[in-house]
Amino acid sequence: MSLLRPTDVLRLASRGLRGHPLRFLLSAAGIAIGVAAMVAVTGITQTSRVDLEEQLAKLGTNLLTVVPSDDMNGEPTRLPATAVTMVGNISPVTDISGVGELDSVGAYRSPYVPSGQTSSVVVTAVDPSLINTLRARTAQGHWFTAANEDYPTVVLGSAAATRLGVDAPGTRLWLGRQWAVVIGILAPVDLASEIDPMVMLPTPAAHTYFDYDGTTTGLYLRSIESQVHAVSDVIPQTASPQQPGQVAVSRPSDALAAKVTADNALNRLLVALAAIGLLVGGIGVSNTMIIASIERRSEIGMRRALGATRLDIATQFLAESMLMATSGGVLGVIAGYTVTAYYARAQGVSPALPLWVGLTAILITAGVGSIAGLYPAARASRQAPVAALAAL
Repeated sequence: MSLLRPTDVLRLASRGLRGHPLRFLLSAAGIAIGVAAMVAVTGITQTSRVDLEEQLAKLGTNLLTVVPSDDMNGEPTRLPATAVTMVGNISPVTDISGVGELDSVGAYRSPYVPSGQTSSVVVTAVDPSLINTLRARTAQGHWFTAANEDYPTVVLGSAAATRLGVDAPGTRLWLGRQWAVVIGILAPVDLASEIDPMVMLPTPAAHTYFDYDGTTTGLYLRSIESQVHAVSDVIPQTASPQQPGQVAVSRPSDALAAKVTADNALNRLLVALAAIGLLVGGIGVSNTMIIASIERRSEIGMRRALGATRLDIATQFLAESMLMATSGGVLGVIAGYTVTAYYARAQGVSPALPLWVGLTAILITAGVGSIAGLYPAARASRQAPVAALAAL
């Protein structure tokens, strides 16, 4: 039976570790690295997931994209001019907007730029309701209004503005045969990144100045959340009754969810690798304590001669091992939370790492320390007092 009180055990364990501070710090560092990696990976994953959930809550998961696929000859097709009206008549559809690429129209900073050098931007006719359907926002200027949608005015996607070198509204662009004034620049559209390289004309102006026929190369619509799948099923026949097989319907939010699933799989692998690092750290702690039991044979013999039991010796060495591992765990948790905070700050989001993650990590390291210290503690307790004193 041990005669030591818990406070006595803690005092002896801490004094034993202070006797070799460098060895203690190096062994604790091995544990800290493994714990920091586990906590940081968990924190970054949780932060990314919360950020995605906030994005989806803001952007909505009820957005559907409808695009025509190529025909049997590999040629691009377009949706009929009636597609917007027909799909809009589906009762669960709450918002719908069409986008039609103007094939023969390019956007240039000057009429003297050779045709074909379009900087990979696409001139499109868009319904003025598009910004509301996508829940997009303007970074500069403003969107189309009733006062300007009949005139050659354009709004640039974020990528289009960069490629054309337009950094403020008021710039004029040459659209093949007509000057148009930039009235706004959109912020990046998260759920419809294909909008970013577009130079967008309002549909009424496209009809007047570019003979736009109303056919579309894409539809964006929102429906009642519970009816998204049902709406998706009937869209091909509704949008293009003659060629429903050439209509593709997608849900952009699914791509974001798939990305998170893939990230989670990678993060589980990283956590497993970090756990291996923690195991290696535990082996380092065990090795340190075995060496300590050999070097401190005289101390063990003296304590045994003064009445300490085997349980007292085993308890002291086991406590030293747990204290060493737990200290490394605390340092690792602090480092992991710090990395998570810096990551969140760099991404411009709020860090999301529950307190229980850190507490669990510390408990795990305490368990690792107790397991790592079992053999060294048993080895130290088995040393005979006479043999140990002979080492003096």
